[in-house]
Amino acid sequence: MSRAADTGARARAVVLLSGGLDSSTALAWTRAQGFDCYALTVAYGQRHQSEIGAAARIARALSAREHRVMRVDLAGIGGSALTDWSIALPDQPGSGIPVSYVPARNTVLLALALAWAEVLGARDLVVGVNAVDYSGYPDCRAEFISGFEALAALATKAGVEGARFTVHAPLIAMSKAQIIHSGVSLGVDYAMTVSCYQADVAGRACGRCDSCRLRREGFEAAGIADPTAYQ
Repeated sequence: MSRAADTGARARAVVLLSGGLDSSTALAWTRAQGFDCYALTVAYGQRHQSEIGAAARIARALSAREHRVMRVDLAGIGGSALTDWSIALPDQPGSGIPVSYVPARNTVLLALALAWAEVLGARDLVVGVNAVDYSGYPDCRAEFISGFEALAALATKAGVEGARFTVHAPLIAMSKAQIIHSGVSLGVDYAMTVSCYQADVAGRACGRCDSCRLRREGFEAAGIADPTAYQ
């Protein structure tokens, strides 16, 4: 049972919304739990800027109470093919953590969500990380989620005064096919989402990157027609 249901009131939750398949499903899940949803999109210098427009459309479609876009210059740090155009994105999966890993990205994004949650009086954060069909990122694991909850208790005024922050990762143990089935049942229009690491300005996917591969295989495994617009 959700915190919203426990209290008998519509509690607030801050949802990280990238505009992609997983985060859109997480937003739909949050709404279904009875939360008032405050969607946060972070423009961090990523190649796939068309995701940000997709996030705005999805936030409206899924009735977010508010949608904010915040800007952080992770491109100034570099070290990732998603923020540094000089690093090529591979067309085939490799071994180890891929070059699409953005250093400390989910730590930074959740920190921003935590700050907004404290201002809103919200105690619930929602993130669409997945530890099954994912690219090997260390900040998509359950250990990271529990570690961030511990950090939130120590790093905030609300935390030291006794409030308990919960980071919900409802998709973390689901396959991509299971995520898609869940999202369809919750009313997500996946044609609105953009997952590609190098989508063009119209949001059309390259069809070659790791994110495109995982998304395409997910729809195939789910037995649902892929609504993705490809270049």
